[in-house]
Amino acid sequence: MNTDLNELLSEFNKNIKLDYDLKKKNWFNIGGTTKIYYKADNLKELIKFLKKIQNKEKIFILGGGSNILITDKKFDGVVIKLANNFNNISLLNDEIIIAGSSVTDKSLSDFAMKNSLGGFEFLSCIPGTIGGGIKMNAGCFQREFKDILISVQALNKSGQAITIPAKEIDFQYRDSGLSDDLIFLSASFKGFKKNKSLIINEMKLLKEKKEKAQPTRIKTSGSTFKNPIHQSKKKVWQLIKESVPLSKTFGEASISEKHCNFFINKGNAKFEDMKKLINFVSESVFKKTGIKLETEIKILE
Repeated sequence: MNTDLNELLSEFNKNIKLDYDLKKKNWFNIGGTTKIYYKADNLKELIKFLKKIQNKEKIFILGGGSNILITDKKFDGVVIKLANNFNNISLLNDEIIIAGSSVTDKSLSDFAMKNSLGGFEFLSCIPGTIGGGIKMNAGCFQREFKDILISVQALNKSGQAITIPAKEIDFQYRDSGLSDDLIFLSASFKGFKKNKSLIINEMKLLKEKKEKAQPTRIKTSGSTFKNPIHQSKKKVWQLIKESVPLSKTFGEASISEKHCNFFINKGNAKFEDMKKLINFVSESVFKKTGIKLETEIKILE
């Protein structure tokens, strides 16, 4: 749009990159470049940056990159990565943890364990950061972010800071209903005192369950589709298994043999390959069952 790129470069210097490659910034290892990539070290710099671009650009906040499919074409906007100060984590009191939005779900779970706080064990099995986790109300093993969240601190894209209590958020399955215009800064979470060895045992059991059921250490972005809880009692993987030839591939985009709601980049899959596979599975399920699937992964194009 109308942003003066030279001015941005001179003012934000080492934290701005132009035509930055996003391929290695997501778990699929798929994607092209973004016009502007900005790494925000602290709140003051982030507000200053947002005021500088004055809503002239499309903005995307990149967390852990664990739940996103990025276009191979150039993203004509700004990708913001929250760093440094947004990785802080601390105890407010015996039961409340405050964490920056770039803290990983696993780090939050580990911090709670070290401080003998229960209720966070499920986070050890969720990839990504707490910012993304709150936005999509991530969860597993019958637990979700809504179960532990007290409040979230956010910026609107004009640079105004707000606090949103969890009780005012309309949490649904894999959705918070919170505006895409918000940039999450930090959040407070409530746990309960629990014997550390019991926490460690539970985390170990959950990890074993996850590794038995889901592919790990491969190029995947986790669950591709949400469970259609309002349309069927069946899990999405059951619907896919009943409706789709699981050997179907597009280029090097394929369906995991271990869990058919996980799609895999087997080598050098392109954005269009993965998108075709997503569309093919969605259409096949609809033709067989009449159920419209909704993607759980975010698609940036």
